[in-house]
Amino acid sequence: MIGVRGGTFDPIHIGHLRATQEVAEALSANGTADSSLQRIHLIPGNIPPHRPQTLASAEQRLEMVRLATQNNDLFVPDDRELQRDGASYTVDTLRSLRKDVGNECSICLIIGMDAFLSFTTWHKWKTIITLAHLVVTSRPDYTAQPLQAWAQALQTENTLDLHAQPAGKLFFVETTALSISATDIRHQQAEGRSIRYLVPDAVYDYIQQKHLYRTP
Repeated sequence: MIGVRGGTFDPIHIGHLRATQEVAEALSANGTADSSLQRIHLIPGNIPPHRPQTLASAEQRLEMVRLATQNNDLFVPDDRELQRDGASYTVDTLRSLRKDVGNECSICLIIGMDAFLSFTTWHKWKTIITLAHLVVTSRPDYTAQPLQAWAQALQTENTLDLHAQPAGKLFFVETTALSISATDIRHQQAEGRSIRYLVPDAVYDYIQQKHLYRTP
């Protein structure tokens, strides 16, 4: 099993990393060799289709992901979306991963509750759930809504179900409530306030060295 987490990562922050770590632990909860999580790909997007363009460049955002994950062997920085022209659609990324890992490997697409609530507006969302499981993390500023019929049909509370098939399940993970957003971090940096401890130390140093997010 592998995990996938995408985003603009503008910048990557403690909230991203802690939630992803807790997902990794939840998916490996059974502790057997056949139910272990091999790695999680952290994939910065190139051109986000549903939000404004990033402030940091593709190269800078990828480097911040590398710095943030350099001491965690489970996390793998992945630049495949940055190498692809045009908008970064998750369905294309999952198809690319499928070519790498084959059709039998379980892939877990990790998304936040905010993204899940709008999931049916995503490009080819029905195809996405044929390529990967959905693993949804809680967020303190979003309240879960009653599940639609399609989601009820896919939901499981047993991680072994995620290992038993390559795609097509929905799993929720309660994660530590850290109300941190990249938008707020950029605003604080632009206003001259400290962002220390909101991002890993290496990312903090990089942002200061490159003078990122200094303007509103």
